[in-house]
Order: sequence, then C-alpha cells, then structure tokens
Amino acid sequence: MTLWFVFALMTVAAIFAVLLPLGRSGRAQNQGSEVAVYKDQLAEVERDLAAGLIAAPEAEAARVEISRRLLAAAGTEAAQAPTSSLKWRRAAAVLALAGLPLVAVGVYMPLGSPRLQDFPLAQRERGSGSGMAQSLENLVVQVEQHLEKNPTDGRGWNVLAPVLQRLGRFDDAVRAYRNSLTYNGESAERRSDLGEAIAAAANGVVTAEAKGEFERAHALNADDPKANYFLGLAAEQDGRKDDAANIWRALLAKAPEDAPWRSLVQSSLARVGGGTMPALSDETLAASRDMNEGDRNAMVRGMIERLATRLKQNGDDVEGWLRLVRAYLVMGDRDKAVGASGDARQAVANDAARLRQLNEGLKTLGLDG
Repeated sequence: MTLWFVFALMTVAAIFAVLLPLGRSGRAQNQGSEVAVYKDQLAEVERDLAAGLIAAPEAEAARVEISRRLLAAAGTEAAQAPTSSLKWRRAAAVLALAGLPLVAVGVYMPLGSPRLQDFPLAQRERGSGSGMAQSLENLVVQVEQHLEKNPTDGRGWNVLAPVLQRLGRFDDAVRAYRNSLTYNGESAERRSDLGEAIAAAANGVVTAEAKGEFERAHALNADDPKANYFLGLAAEQDGRKDDAANIWRALLAKAPEDAPWRSLVQSSLARVGGGTMPALSDETLAASRDMNEGDRNAMVRGMIERLATRLKQNGDDVEGWLRLVRAYLVMGDRDKAVGASGDARQAVANDAARLRQLNEGLKTLGLDG
C-alpha cells in the first residue's frame, strides 16, 4: 500500500511541475499591451511634430527612445507562445497528464499481478541456489559435449571430474578421473582423487579397489595426506584400530599447523582412541623434574600444552584427558590437574559411558572428587 501511495505522490508532483509554467501567461499578455502603447506614443509624437508642439530634435529623440522600447517589447512578445492557443495547451496538458496514470492503471490491472505476494526470503534463497545449481549443470553438459568430441583432452577431464563428484555423480566422476590419469599421466594426487571417488560411490566404504588406488598414490608420494588418511580409514574399517591410529599419528606429525584437514584427522584419531600425542611415560616426566626450566619446557611442557589445546577442540577423547591430568600431577601442577579434570567432566557430561570411564580413571589418579 505504501508503494502505491508513493507512486501517486510522484504523479501529482509531475503534473504540477508541468502545469505551473503554463499558468504564467499574464506577463506575455501585459507585454503584448506594451507594444500597442509604444505604437500609440510614436503616432502621438508625429502628431505633435506636425502641429508644431515640439521641435524636430526633441521629436527625433522621443522617436528613438520609444522605438527602442518598442523593439524590446516586440522581441519578448515574439518569444512567448501565442495567447490565442493558451487554453488549448492547458487543456491538452491536463488531459495528457491526468489520462496517462489512468491508462497505465487500466492496462496493468488486467495484464499485471497487483495482488501477487512477495516470496519469503528463504524461498528466494532456495530459488537462487537452484538457479546456481542449474547453471552448474548446464556448464557440465557443455564440458561433457566438448569431451565427447575431444576425448583426449586431459585438461577437460581434470576439470570435470571434481565437479561431477561434487554433484554426487560418483560413477561418472570415477570414469572422469580414470580418463584424467590416462591423458594426463600418473600422479599421487590423481590416484588419491580416484580412490576417493570410488569410496564415495561405495557410500564411504574403502573398498579393495579404492584401497589399491590409495596404495598406488602412497607409492608415488609417501606424504600424500589424502592417501594416508584413507589408508588409515581402511585399517579402521578392517578392525585394525591400532594401525589406523599409527597411520594418523604419523600424518599429524608431518602436517603443518594450518592444514585444513588437520581437524578431520584429529577427530578420526580420537574415534579410535589413539589421541594425537605419544603417551608421556613416568620416567620421562620424572626425569624432567631434574632438568632446568628451559629444558623441561622444551621437552615436556610443549607436549602437554599441545595435548591440552587439542582436547579443547575435541573433548571426547577420555584417554587424552586422563593422560593430561596424569601429566600435570607428575609435574607437580595439582591445581592444573584439578582444573583439567573439571574441564574433562564438562566435555563428556552428555555421554554417560565416557563420563563413567573418565570418573573411574580420575579415581585411580586420586581425583575422584
């Protein structure tokens, strides 16, 4: 309703903006009467001169002045519209400006949709998302048509394969990755991508075929993170949790701190109960007490801090919490041990089994309160 009101105000403003100048015609009429007056004055000067009432020099001066004024008034009059058509111009302007909105409304009401409600924001966002998806599908179709005509275009297969996997077309992605290997050559990354697509097609199960691809990738590059992660996942799915934990520990040991997949590996390691750090033995901790502060920080404190940081990010690792509390106790930091035990209980408070396991471990360490 507010929008229609604004449109009405705009229309009224436009009408007045056009009609207002048309009402200023009185000045033109006055200027027309001035011309007639000056002509009469010229005639009167001639009559006075003929009657001998004024001298010739005075008559000439009067003629010059009156003629100057007459020319000025006549020029202004010529610039104005003829007064005879003023009423018709006003009528035409009013008819056009008043009729135009009426014609627009008359055309819009039967052809437009004035009662159509706006779409909710969520529905518009879904529509935008579906439009983007449709655009992506169209691009994929174009690339596929190109590759049908140019099947040896390795770069095309390399571009198409990850997009197909993103769209959930895993079987097509597997075929595209195989063609990419054929026409681009061997690489650990391509083998890992192929193995991932095969596993995705099997609903996340690392099949023998997928495992073979990851092993080939590992042979090409022993530090390939994707290959190592999925080889650990294959070990976990085979029931070899210790092997999975060892693979993932080694992967994390070589990983940069800002690796985007680091949290995924950490959560997987916690899932198999492997933690993310080697256990701190009593001998190591006891020996550290005899070292100077600098050596102790270098050898032990850094390990403990890293463990504490990881547990803040992933608090489901009960064994990790117990190892952290035990490390604080051996180092003589009982307050930190008590604080860590409280954090641990809060982290697993919603998991009865983990909470029971934690309480039993803390009781063994003398922190059953």
